[in-house]
Amino acid sequence: VQLQASGGGLVQAGGSLRLSCAASGHTFSSGAMGWFRQAPGKEREFVAAISWYGGTTYNTGSVKGRFTISRDNAKNTVFLQMNSLKPEDTAVYYCAASSRYYATGVGDYNYWGQGTQVTVSS
Repeated sequence: VQLQASGGGLVQAGGSLRLSCAASGHTFSSGAMGWFRQAPGKEREFVAAISWYGGTTYNTGSVKGRFTISRDNAKNTVFLQMNSLKPEDTAVYYCAASSRYYATGVGDYNYWGQGTQVTVSS
């Protein structure tokens, strides 16, 4: 499975970005897909996940209410709409695919994309 993330960039605080992640190869069509992020010097952090049927889970402490995850199963693509961005959202964002129906931990995911940089200026 190959995951290709895109859509990162530089944005001012309060702005928006939409990340995309396209999966190719053998896909876990019934599995969860998720987004994680990693800031310099910090551990990789769960951001959001979505099940095959569209059930969603968010890191309630940091992104709930501002970020929305969605997926297009026909296109094997997952999205992360990020609104009201803050400087503390600056990180490399990774998409991941799991064989599990529900997955929020780094260890739950089988495949990872290369990451896309998101930088939010104050």
